[in-house]
Formats: sequence, structure tokens, C-alpha cells
Amino acid sequence: MTDGSSDVSGRTHTAGSTPADAPMFTLGALADTLDVRLDGDPELPIGRLATLADAQPGDLSHCSSAAYRDQLATSKATAVILSADDRPLWPHAALVSDNPYLSYARASQLFAAARNRPVGDSRGQAIAADAVVDPSAILGPQVAVGTGAVIGPGVVLHAQAVVGAGCTVGRDSVIHARAVLVEGVRLGERCTIHSGAVLGASGFGFTPDERGHWVEIAQLGGVVVGNDVSIGANTTIDRGALSDTVIGDGVKIDNLCQIGHNTEIGAHTLICGCVGVVGSTKIGRHCVLAGGSGVGGDRPIELCDGVILSACCLVTQSVTVPGTYGSGTLHAPLGQWKRNALRFQQLDGMMRRVKRLERFLRGQGYDPDS
Repeated sequence: MTDGSSDVSGRTHTAGSTPADAPMFTLGALADTLDVRLDGDPELPIGRLATLADAQPGDLSHCSSAAYRDQLATSKATAVILSADDRPLWPHAALVSDNPYLSYARASQLFAAARNRPVGDSRGQAIAADAVVDPSAILGPQVAVGTGAVIGPGVVLHAQAVVGAGCTVGRDSVIHARAVLVEGVRLGERCTIHSGAVLGASGFGFTPDERGHWVEIAQLGGVVVGNDVSIGANTTIDRGALSDTVIGDGVKIDNLCQIGHNTEIGAHTLICGCVGVVGSTKIGRHCVLAGGSGVGGDRPIELCDGVILSACCLVTQSVTVPGTYGSGTLHAPLGQWKRNALRFQQLDGMMRRVKRLERFLRGQGYDPDS
């Protein structure tokens, strides 16, 4: 195992040893990696990514919205990522992109990768004798790797990360401090698991015995995570009961989410913070579950491809038509909300009265539907 790796600038980084004032990249290297047009000196050193307002010499900034164009006149950045339309507004070096915000997003990943190395030495590590750790992987202090685990090339495990027995971690994936892969988790390439996340804990499965006491159902499946997946801080993904819980390629899951056992999430779906998904749910591709939404009912639920749930939406039955769905109630002053809630409880009686009135009106020769 070695603690060295090289970045897009061509230099080698050692854990915790990169000088704080060393330039991370040259402008030319960034242009090549981001596949954008370079206007300016390719040897310009770039050490930081910053906003137009905060940028200083040596920084790269971006102009991704018309709302920030006026800041181009006063920014001190060395170079700016911008569109061809905005290029005349910036007299200095530039990276010209068809989609400046997307190029900025990709640049941010480069800067994060260049500085995001475990701090400290390797003391306290617990690596099983039969674990396979690629020499290019970087392991921080007090990392634990269980028996039969496989750590792929370019993987970064931060302090106190745990990779349990039989887990595999794919190429260039990053597991942050105190995140845990419990057991039998297969993590794809270029994944990011943020601090405190737990993948592969037992699913919540119990059944009552003759006395009404709960008996646990052992969870014998695993968790399979595709490539380019991001799992947020303190999110939990339960292992399957018999088959696996499956997270597709490109899925992004925010902080504090709960994904139940045997759930299947299709590729490139976005799940925002505090979402709860009960076990055995199937979520399609390119779906969006906004913050606080939930999926759960009396039977397994399926969401087809392209479903968008608004914030705090609760889905209790399958959705078969793509589109945007909402539920819940909008906020209101407390007194008004209480009055409306009381009236909501009276809706059934009111509906019965309306039906009686309609029958009466039809008996008088009047059609209330006309």
C-alpha cells in the first residue's frame, strides 16, 4: 500500500504533505481536463476556486448567470469560466464553455480531489490479513478493512472509515470519516460516501410470535451500488432480506435519508434530504424525490421513470405516469391552519349533504352538473 497519488497537474500528493501555498493546477491543464477553450497563458498557476466577488490573484472563478455579469468588472480572479457571449466582458484569461455552470461543477470536483486527502499517518489501522488493498489506495488513520474485502485503485478511505467483511470498493471511490460499509456491500467506481453514512445495516424486518413478541428476520442480502453514486452524510441504506438492495449508476442521495431493505433505485435519480423509502420499493430512472418526501404503503410501491415528488409529498400507492406529484398541506398562520384542519375532518359529512342536495335539485328538474 502506498499513500501517493497524482492529480491533473501531474504532481504527486502524499497524505497530509501538500504545501498550503502550492498551486494545484495550471490553467492549461484545467482547460484540457474540462474540455473547454483556453484564452490566455496555459502556464498560469491556479490554486483555488472562488466566487467572482471573493476571488484573488491565483483563483479561478465562474460566471454562470446573468445576475453576476456586473461582478466581472471588479473581480480580481486570475481566470474565469464563462460563456462565449460573456467573453467580451472579461479582459483577462478565461476558460470558455458552452455550459459554464457544468464546467464549474466539474472543476469543483478536481479541486476537491486535489486537496481531499486523509490527514495524519497510518497508525491504528486494522487491515485483515486476507483483505486486498490496491497499492494506489490512500488509507487514513484508524481505518478498518474486514476479512475478504477488496479496495480498488485510487480509493481514498478517511479516518475511521470502516469497510466490512466481503465488501468491495471500486476504483477512485472516496469514503469519508466514520462512514461504514457493514458487510457484503459492493460499491462501484467513483462513488462518494459522506461522513456517518451506513450502508448494509440490517433491514427493519420483524414478525410477531405466539405471544405477540417481535422476532427479528435475519437480513441475509447485501447492498449493490453502481458507479458515480453519491451518498450523503448520516444516510442509511439497509441490506436486503434475501436479495440485494440496489442503487443504480449516477444516483445522488442527500443527507439524512433512509432507504429500506430490498429497495431498487434506478439510474440518475436524485433523492433530497430527509427522504424516507420503505423496503421493497422500486424507483425508476431520472426521478426526483424532494426534501422530506416519503414512499410507503400497505404493499410494495413502484415509481415509474421520470417521477418528481414535491417537498413533503407522501406516496402510498404506485405511480405509473411520469410527472410531478405533490401532497400534504401548505403552511398558514396557526389559527387559520387549525380551522382548516377541523373543516377537513368534516369533509365526509359535507360531501354527503352535497349529494343529498344534488338529488333534490335533480328531482326539481335542475341539473347541478350543467
